[in-house]
Formats: sequence, structure tokens, C-alpha cells
Amino acid sequence: MDGMLLLMLAIGLSVTMTVAWAIQRMTGASGWVDMIWSAAVGIGGMAAAAFAAGDGGRRTAVLMIIAIWSLRLASHIAARTRGGGEDPRYEALIEEWGRSAALRLWLFLQVQAGAAFVLILAVYLAAASAEPFPRVADLLAMTVAIVAVTGEAVSDRQLSTFRKTAEAGMGVMERGLWRYSRHPNYFFEWLFWCAWPLMAISLAVGWGWLALLAPLQMYWLLVHVSGIPPLEQHMLASRGEKFRALQARVNAFFPGPRKGKFSP
Repeated sequence: MDGMLLLMLAIGLSVTMTVAWAIQRMTGASGWVDMIWSAAVGIGGMAAAAFAAGDGGRRTAVLMIIAIWSLRLASHIAARTRGGGEDPRYEALIEEWGRSAALRLWLFLQVQAGAAFVLILAVYLAAASAEPFPRVADLLAMTVAIVAVTGEAVSDRQLSTFRKTAEAGMGVMERGLWRYSRHPNYFFEWLFWCAWPLMAISLAVGWGWLALLAPLQMYWLLVHVSGIPPLEQHMLASRGEKFRALQARVNAFFPGPRKGKFSP
């Protein structure tokens, strides 16, 4: 592995998340943190792909996939942040931290920089694989990535549309892809990172297996740490029994059939 390239990427991520911290403190809108994080992962991933040792076709494919993911997600979060207030997850943390909120938020964002590095490492390993391109595994990986980006975009669009309706005030989203999972956008985000081990791992001895850290980390963060737990706590506080009933009949993460008939 190119140690100097990875070191520069790690430093760049730390600096970028410090800038994100400063913007949050000035604007009071934590959505910009997630937008900057998404853009940083995309730019770092593109740089990793551009300077990796894999062949041109592999590096180009990796660069295009991570660029599409980053542009889509960062632009979506930016549009959402412009039209709304503070992210309830960050708002709860800042309130809990009290007077030490500024320092603890900076430390929290440095942890996010570390998480971003794990994701970029997976992208780098996929681009640097010594295997010929394209293999069957590469084609499968690109298919998984396309399905994931499309599914996340569709679920985000469906939620944005719902939020503009009168029902959104005290109702819960249970239409489209949201009939099958309470958090389909999180599921597809995790699925996207499952593509990189498929491209990175080969039968030859190498570092490709480290790419498995990306989907493992993303699953842990989304399902157990900063994704579903704080968001569902907020939904229970604001929607009460309506959301509790949704929890009883719709899977939290992995899509699957629920009890009863689907709504139209």
C-alpha cells in the first residue's frame, strides 16, 4: 500500500472535519457537517483511485462510482439542510454535552474523520487490486453499487415528498420503499459499501480483505450508534404510538415483508 498517500488523505480528512466543526459552530446547522463529510469521502476516494496502482480501467471505474455516490449524497444533504433546521441527532448530543459541547463536537467529528478514512481505504484497495479488470466479481460489485445508489436516491426522494404533505406533521412514512424497511436509505447506504470488498479481495495474498472493514463499520454505525438509535428515539418522542406501531410491523433495517397488507 502507498503509505504516504494514505497518510495525506488521513490528514486531509482531519482538517476537513475541523472546517466542518467551525461551520457548524457559526451556522448552528449540523446538516452541513454531514454534507462536508460526504464530499470529503468522495474527494478522498477519487484521489485514492487516481493514484492507486491498479490498471486504468479499474481505477476509472472506481473513481466514477465513488464520485456518483458522493455527488448524489452531498447534494441531497445540502438541499435538505438549506430547507430545514438543526439535525435532531446532533441537537440532542449538543444539548447533552452542555458547556463542553464545542470541544466534544470537535472530538466527535475527528472520530468521523477516522470512519471516513476506513471507507476511503476500501476504495483505494479496490482500485489498487492486482487482479485483471473486469472480473465477474468486479461486474457484480458495480451492479451492487448502482442498485445501492439508486435505491438510496429513490428512498430519499420518497421521504422528501412525504415531508411536504400535511400528514408529515404527526404521521409516519410508510410508502414506497418505506413499506419494507423503516430506514431503507440507511440499508442502501450500507449496501453501497458492500461493493468494495467484492472488487478488492482476490485469491492472491494482499491487503484486499481490509476492505471488509467498510461495510462492517457502516453497519455498526447505522444500526447501533449514530443512525437508527438516535433517530428512532426522536421519532418515538415526536410520533409516539404511531411510530411504535410502525416498529411492530416493519423491519428496522433489512427490507422484508411486514404483517398484514401493504398500503397502496
